[in-house]
Formats: sequence, C-alpha cells, structure tokens
Amino acid sequence: MSVVFVLVFAAIIMAGAFLIAFIWSVKNGQYDDTYTPSVRMLFDDPEMKEEKKTEEKTQAQAKKKK
Repeated sequence: MSVVFVLVFAAIIMAGAFLIAFIWSVKNGQYDDTYTPSVRMLFDDPEMKEEKKTEEKTQAQAKKKK
C-alpha cells in the first residue's frame, strides 16, 4: 500500500513540473505566432475560390453561346 502513496506523490510532482514548464513557456512567448499574420493576406479565401470557379463557368458558357 505504501507503494501506491509513493506513486501518487511522484505523479503529483511530475504533473506540477509539467504545469510549471507550460506556464513558463507561455510567459516567454513560446506559443506566439509571428509568421502567420504577415503572410495571411497571401492566402486565398475559400469563398473567393468558389466565386472564381462559377465566374469561369459563366465565361465558358458565354463563349459557347457566341
């Protein structure tokens, strides 16, 4: 039974260490994303792609009618 207490105590200490490491990394900016905002304007919106496809279909139909 004493082994269970040792394991529980060790698990609590390890969980506390991981929590402290996580808080430290957040405070030091480990999860700050500085790259994505600068290139976000280069990505196409999914809605724009659909509009382009329908526009291309309309233009192709217009060419067939001529």
